[in-house]
Formats: sequence, C-alpha cells, structure tokens
Amino acid sequence: MTRDLISIKDLTAAEIHAVFLLTDQLKRNKARFRMALAGKTIALIFQKPSNRTRVSFEVGMFQLGGNSLYLAPNEINLGVRESITDAARTLSRYVDGIVLRTFEHKNCLEMAKASRVPVINGLSDYSHPCQALADLYTVKEKLKYFKGVTLAYVGDGNNVCNSLLFTCAKLGVNMNVGSPQGYEPDSAVLKEAEAMGKESGASVKLFHDAFAAVKGADVIYTDVWASMGQEDEARKRKEAFKDFQVNKELVRSAKDNALVMHCLPAHRGEEITDEVMESANSVVFDEAENRMHVQKAVLIKLLKG
Repeated sequence: MTRDLISIKDLTAAEIHAVFLLTDQLKRNKARFRMALAGKTIALIFQKPSNRTRVSFEVGMFQLGGNSLYLAPNEINLGVRESITDAARTLSRYVDGIVLRTFEHKNCLEMAKASRVPVINGLSDYSHPCQALADLYTVKEKLKYFKGVTLAYVGDGNNVCNSLLFTCAKLGVNMNVGSPQGYEPDSAVLKEAEAMGKESGASVKLFHDAFAAVKGADVIYTDVWASMGQEDEARKRKEAFKDFQVNKELVRSAKDNALVMHCLPAHRGEEITDEVMESANSVVFDEAENRMHVQKAVLIKLLKG
C-alpha cells in the first residue's frame, strides 16, 4: 500500500482487494493476529467527536497487540496552540502511526507531508476512506461479487459520497447519486470517478430524483442531511432533502432484497425511517462492525510495511 491513507484515490484496485483479503483472514481467525502489531502505538488526533472511528481504532489496535493514544481537541488544539507540521514532526518520533479526524482535508495532507510515520484520514470534509472501504467490503461480504452491482447513494454529496464514488469506480461497481439541486458531489470528484470507472467498467450517474437513482439498484446508501459543522443549515437542508428520504416506498424501487446502508450516526425519521433501518434489508450494523475489521487490515498493511 501507499505510505498513508488519505484518500481512496491514492489506492489501486489491487491494494483495495488486498485489504479485503486480509480483512477476511482477520475475521476468520482473530487469534492468529493477536500480536501482529505488538509494541506499536498509534495516536488518535480528533478535532471532531466520534463513536465508531475512535472505538473501532482503539479496540482494533488492542486486538492486534498494540496500543493507542487518544488526543482530544482541547489537548493539542491542532493548528492553534501548535502548528500541524510541528505536531506531526514531534508525534512521529513517539508513535508508529497517526489517525487524524479533522475538518479541513488540507490538514490531513499537511500532517502526512510532515510526518515520518503513516497517517490515516479518520475523516475530513473531503474524504472518509476507512468508511468507504468498510462499506464496499460489506457489499462484497453480502453479495459475494462486485461485477454488475449498482450502489445508489441518496442524499448530500459529501465526504462519504466522494469516497464511495472513488471506491466504487476503482472496483467496477456502478454508482448512482441522487441529490437535490445544489447538493451534488463536487464536479471535479464526479469527473475523476468517471475516469476511474472507464478503466474498471463502472458507470457513474447523477440524478436529481431519488426514485430514478434507486431504480433497480442492488444497494441503497444514505447519510445525514446536515453533517457536523452544518448545524446552522439543518432547517434549510431538511426542506431541500424532504423528497430524498430512504423509506419503504423508495426501497421498493430497488431490486428485491437490496441492501440498505448508512454510515451512522442516523437521524431516524429524517434521511431514513425506523422501518427501513430495522428491516431485513438493513446491513447498517454489519457495516459498522466492519469498520474495525477493515481498519485492522489497513493498520497491518501500513504499520508492518
């Protein structure tokens, strides 16, 4: 793999498949890897609060025989009390890897440039690579194949959508994006994903109608309408996205038994209904569990390299 994991764009399809193969092995035989990262330590630098990202990395690192050190927003006050470059240069003399959960994507790039050790993007405004890897691993686990699969993403063209576009395009999975006018993914991201898709045989399509995006899909994916930092837009976004809720009527437009996915946390009753979240189609919590397994594979690939 590349030295860091900042964006899915940096990975080849072969590298993604290698992560998935190792994830399979980690899930089948946890005991085999219990000392894989013995003596290794990662620093978790979080400017944003987290449930899944923090716990999955901490527990995953423990299961691999390593250690983790959580650094809350007020402990470093990254970029204010100390520059990102200075923090990276210092920390990388103490630890074997850094996970950064931040607001601006440029922070990840700056930290990776200055660090001596691998840097993993735990979330930025542009990219959420660990989430997308776990998502597509879950699709493979449930459907057993990628060829001919269509994933329909319904909602905001945000960081999760960006990473899904890149991952699907790399792996040959068709992706439909259904977003309201003005909330589509960045045009540059769409162009890059389309170019990747031409190499893998995957299509990338944009819709402004949720039902059109979901029609005949194998997977339906959604995320919150207002992410962290967008709370002041919540009312406006709720109105804009009212026709993009994943409910039983929308699910009926997809294939029978289509998977339903959500990266969590979910605002039940807004972007997705309770009925759909708790349906037999939902693999939301399998997907959440797979964050840990996939990240363990990423940690092994990066820290043992």
